[in-house]
Amino acid sequence: MLKKILKYTGEYKKYTFKAMIFLIVGLLFNVVQFLSIYKMIDGAISGERTVKYYLIWLGVFLVCGLIYMMLYIYGLVQSHFSAYHTLKNLRISLQGKLEKLPLGIIQELGVGSLKKVFIDDIDNMELLLAHALPEGFSNVCVPTIVIIAMFFIDWKLALLCLAALPLGIISMMAMYMAGTSKMGDFYSSAQKMNATIVEYINGMEVVKIFGRDGESYKRFSTDVMSYRDFTLAWYKMCWPWMALYGSFLPCVALFTLPVGGYFVYTELSTLSNFLLILCMAFSIGPTIMKAMSFMSVLPQLNYKIETLENILSAAPLKEGTSEFKGKDRSIQFENVSFAYDGENTVINNVNLDIEANSVTALVGESGSGKSTLAKLLVHFYDVTTGVVKIGGQDITDMTLESLNNEISFVSQEQFLFNMSILENIRLGRPEATRAEVIEAANKAQCKDFLDRLEHGIDSMAGDSGKMLSGGERQRIALARAILKNAPIIVLDEATAFMDPENEEKMNQAIAELISEKTVIVIAHRLYSIKNADKIVVMNEGQIVAAGKHEELLLSCDKYKNLWELSEGTKNWSVTSRDDDQAKKEEILA
Repeated sequence: MLKKILKYTGEYKKYTFKAMIFLIVGLLFNVVQFLSIYKMIDGAISGERTVKYYLIWLGVFLVCGLIYMMLYIYGLVQSHFSAYHTLKNLRISLQGKLEKLPLGIIQELGVGSLKKVFIDDIDNMELLLAHALPEGFSNVCVPTIVIIAMFFIDWKLALLCLAALPLGIISMMAMYMAGTSKMGDFYSSAQKMNATIVEYINGMEVVKIFGRDGESYKRFSTDVMSYRDFTLAWYKMCWPWMALYGSFLPCVALFTLPVGGYFVYTELSTLSNFLLILCMAFSIGPTIMKAMSFMSVLPQLNYKIETLENILSAAPLKEGTSEFKGKDRSIQFENVSFAYDGENTVINNVNLDIEANSVTALVGESGSGKSTLAKLLVHFYDVTTGVVKIGGQDITDMTLESLNNEISFVSQEQFLFNMSILENIRLGRPEATRAEVIEAANKAQCKDFLDRLEHGIDSMAGDSGKMLSGGERQRIALARAILKNAPIIVLDEATAFMDPENEEKMNQAIAELISEKTVIVIAHRLYSIKNADKIVVMNEGQIVAAGKHEELLLSCDKYKNLWELSEGTKNWSVTSRDDDQAKKEEILA
């Protein structure tokens, strides 16, 4: 377990070891304090009457106490320095694993579970790393040294001091076994509660609109109560054993006082040795108790690290080591099949060639596999079988960074970070100047709404971009893509939230974005893609037809039906049935 922890401590492990050394030396000075008390008591019994003798040992007591305090504080400073860097390394390591996981695995884990992993669980480990590891080690070493010294003084009294330890250790081990058996259920219920709370808060708008307060609160309450019940059940199993070891471990003098007093009375031990052993025993009693209390949390530390590693232990995306070496930006899907769960196929043996610098539209009913096919190109997932190529190069042969440099992906749901709009756009190309970012924003038709904001492009987007409308967020996403200027563009319902007034402007911006690039467009509004170089019709994960708009209207019934439906919805209008209804509809319009 120590090896597993130190793996994440890295170069800062020296501070942990330094903390252990300072804490051990500090505790030894604490033992000397008790020895100075023994010297004063022994002097009084021996008839020592000089004030200087007692002042010297009082001075030793105070100086040792000051040194102990300084060393202990300095040791904890070192351990905390190491602990917080370990937590940093742990978060960075997990972040690296998370970035390489397929998108589906991340979505399955859920926001609540990931939030608990990255924030709650890792924060809780600070106490274990900063205190349990260095203090636990030092509080075991020093009592061991003192007990060995006690055997050299009087082995009989030393054994009496140890007589209570087996009872405490047995109680401690019983508590470990009982607590470990319930630890998994406890942490699972905590993760479930976190996920439910996050979902409940994020879905509050839907809950209120549809009046599902009672139903949603019931689930919320059930998971909170479940966490409470698992927690109480866990502690209920541990409490009796905690009480037992808490009673026995500190009482190192439990048998020493009565039996040791008898030994002195019968002259089997000297009074001086008896007092010295008692003082030494009292000096290690609290340290033994603290060591055992820290030992009880070490299994939690081990469990949490294993949980953190296991939760992100899914196979990462296949990734090569080479840069992009394709002959051009053409795209090839060769015998591609894919299933999200590994069983139910959503893309079935797709073969598709997309020429470089062409516009290809993917159309089909919802669930036909259009977006999934595009996400396989962006490498959000690994294909189950087959291969996806760019310019003849397998995308799994190149690094994820190289692939990302080749593709801009704009979907209907775009996430904005809680930072300025300028910095959100600059994510497309971090080294871009302010002038370049503003130019990209203008090309994406952002100027009209940016001028309305108090701080313009420097305005904050808010959590998840909540300060902007859906259409405005899409224009920001488009500005990112324009700034990135990648040679391959994937537009997945990129104008889904556009109102009719701005859709024409957006289409102009998109036209500029896709100029001389390889483009894949996914759209339900077929009139917007009728001029594409190639239209690919999909149904149930397969390609059923491909060609130009006019060809497909004549040769593909599936496409013809989709076109008629699209045109029908485009021309939908509300007709009045009576005057009152007409007035209402006129007002609503």
